[in-house]
Amino acid sequence: MRWGTYFAVCAAVISIGLALGVTMPLVSLRLEAWGHGSFAIGVMAATPAVGVLLGASLAGRLASRLGTAPLMQLCLLLGALSVALLALVQDYGVWLLLRLLIGVALTVVFILGESWINQLAVEQWRGRLVALYGTGYALSQLCGPLLLTALGTATDLGFWTGTGLLIGGALWLLGRDGAPRVDAHSASGRGLPAFCRRLPAIAWAVALFAAFEAMMLTLLPIYGLRQGFSQEVALFMVSVVVVGDAVLQLPIGWLADHLSRRSLFRGCGLVLLLSSLAIPPLLHGPLIWPVLVLFGASAGGLFTLSLILIGERYRDDELVRANAHVAQLWGIGCLLGPLLTGAASQWVSGHALPLLMAAGAAGFVWLVFRPGGFDEALAPLPLGK
Repeated sequence: MRWGTYFAVCAAVISIGLALGVTMPLVSLRLEAWGHGSFAIGVMAATPAVGVLLGASLAGRLASRLGTAPLMQLCLLLGALSVALLALVQDYGVWLLLRLLIGVALTVVFILGESWINQLAVEQWRGRLVALYGTGYALSQLCGPLLLTALGTATDLGFWTGTGLLIGGALWLLGRDGAPRVDAHSASGRGLPAFCRRLPAIAWAVALFAAFEAMMLTLLPIYGLRQGFSQEVALFMVSVVVVGDAVLQLPIGWLADHLSRRSLFRGCGLVLLLSSLAIPPLLHGPLIWPVLVLFGASAGGLFTLSLILIGERYRDDELVRANAHVAQLWGIGCLLGPLLTGAASQWVSGHALPLLMAAGAAGFVWLVFRPGGFDEALAPLPLGK
């Protein structure tokens, strides 16, 4: 196994998490300061999801022409330029276009990077290696809001920090090899309905975690502010959720190499459902902090296990194609989650964020426990038909 390449690819993708962890809350807080409502902030949070859907359709074709590593480097640099322009041109309409471009560019990096990591992982260590990547990415998101707190939100320093991080991510990939072989039809985006029929629990889990992640970085700080917390405490709430995600992914990965992945999948769904329901009544008490840890850990566990289950089944083109479908589902989750939560928060309930997560978790629990549902989800059938 190419350990140096594994850690370099992980570092490149993780640089995205840190950059987004700094810039996404800053965008939402800046819009809040400009007087925009929850729905407008939700639209801004959902815009990169459209870019995700576009990026998923382009990744394979571009990688077949430019090569995996060069394309990832190009997209990281394009993302860096877009983040820099957020600081230079502060206009809502322009920001929508820039966030769309960020979504396209960084989705390509995610698809190819996660495929590369899964391709490098040896089977007996797959759970731990994928979880190690997941832990690193979650920690990067944890450090993002903390770094933003240190940098402050009154200036554009957070945007410039994100720009530098993405440039650094591109440098990590210099001279690396061992990427999946990709032809022009891989990751074309075709076959998503068949993918969802064949792997329904995994498809739901990916979309649910995408909605979770988008809402945590963009709408959870606003949720905290509107529930009476200070800006510092609201950002700290985001960090606590990400701590739960980060700290428990390696134990989940270890368990996935030794125990039933079916049971772990079900357990994560149940914990996510219960913790989501517990947030509103416990929000202003001391128990909210362990609940937020479990909230983040269970949501992150769903995604980690989804990647593990996909990686054990596919290689090369099929692996890239599967990850393209994961990216499409990610885009759908990122699009619908903030839009529905922003609208519901403004016009239905101030606790829409945890309640909608509870509804999504309930759907997953129903799916994964229904007769034949999980067996169908794990069937190793070919993709793209």
